[in-house]
Amino acid sequence: MKNKILYIHGLSSSGSSSTARNLQALLPDYSVLSPDLPVAPQEALDMLRHLCELEQPQLIIGTSMGGMFAQQLRGYKKILVNPAFHVSEFMRTQIGVHEFLNPRRNSETHYEITSDLCDAYQKVEKGQFSDITEFDKENTYALFGTKDTLVHGYDEFMLYYKKASWFEGEHRLNLEVMRSSVIPLVEEIMAKDFR
Repeated sequence: MKNKILYIHGLSSSGSSSTARNLQALLPDYSVLSPDLPVAPQEALDMLRHLCELEQPQLIIGTSMGGMFAQQLRGYKKILVNPAFHVSEFMRTQIGVHEFLNPRRNSETHYEITSDLCDAYQKVEKGQFSDITEFDKENTYALFGTKDTLVHGYDEFMLYYKKASWFEGEHRLNLEVMRSSVIPLVEEIMAKDFR
């Protein structure tokens, strides 16, 4: 049975993003679980917690908004890539209807950002750093792009955790960054289980 990695996508994306596909291609010995997140944040968090209980992934990788959700999944090894801990702030500048960047399993093509949705995200973000365990402190890693102009979560991450590093890149991951930064970190984390 293959080890499982849960990948959590960012805002406007889906489980069939290029990042999810690249993870699966670059890590053929793993089964990459990559669900479409519900637009409602508490629903998304509840779904992710249930999926983790069901599938017991060995590692969780979350990018951008997905990093904010991943950080809240206690008791799992995690990599947060350019985590958007306060995605609600960005969303408030984007009120209106938006197109999903990737196909979604339910065939939805658009979603709407409203003030109420922003409030719901802010509520989920509010307690996101509570109940951090020693296991989480030891097993939560973050990667930050030196050219990320969208979010800047390094300082906040370092208030709670200590394992952060930088990569030459922007907010969105490309194949080169995945090969040079993400995959080596995955391999390093997973190798610790076999020492």
